[in-house]
Amino acid sequence: MIISVDFDGTIVEHRYPAIGKERPFATATLRRLMQDGHKLILFSVREGQLLEDAIKWCEERGVRFYSANADIDEDAGAHQGVANFTRKIKADIFIDDRNIGGIPDWGVIYQLISRHLTYDQYLNEEQHSLTSTPSKKWWKFW
Repeated sequence: MIISVDFDGTIVEHRYPAIGKERPFATATLRRLMQDGHKLILFSVREGQLLEDAIKWCEERGVRFYSANADIDEDAGAHQGVANFTRKIKADIFIDDRNIGGIPDWGVIYQLISRHLTYDQYLNEEQHSLTSTPSKKWWKFW
């Protein structure tokens, strides 16, 4: 799966143009997703040296991206400056703090991706586990 990941506010806390403190388990989860065979794209407002700094920060923590602010496709570079070429990244999943409702914690993100769940399915499972009644067989030990 191709996963597009934002940097500021998603991997790290918002401190743009500085690099904020890592959000708990962000790079550990991204490394795990890489181990699971997913391809990561860094998709950020950063460019130039600020983008290079973010890439280096991630690489120092073992997170490597197939591309930054561009598609993985080998021919994506050939389309630069071509009329009607879209800058929209082609990814299966987008992880961004600007999602409606914000961003879940990285443990939930990993569960969603590894278990192929939508956020709605995950929330329904959580709600069910909180409201399910315990088994009434407890009385049998009497």
